[in-house]
Amino acid sequence: MNPAILIVIAIVVVLVVILIGIYNGLVQRRLRIDEAFAQIEVQLKRRHDLIPNLVNA
Repeated sequence: MNPAILIVIAIVVVLVVILIGIYNGLVQRRLRIDEAFAQIEVQLKRRHDLIPNLVNA
């Protein structure tokens, strides 16, 4: 095989690996963001559920 073709293939493989790594990092960040928003929703619901108790007291 021509060495130039091997170099091009190697560069393409490296770029694909880098892109996969970037994509996985973005997915991981998205999951952490979703989890953080879920925790915020839980806290807001808990706070909302406490309001009737304060009114009745």
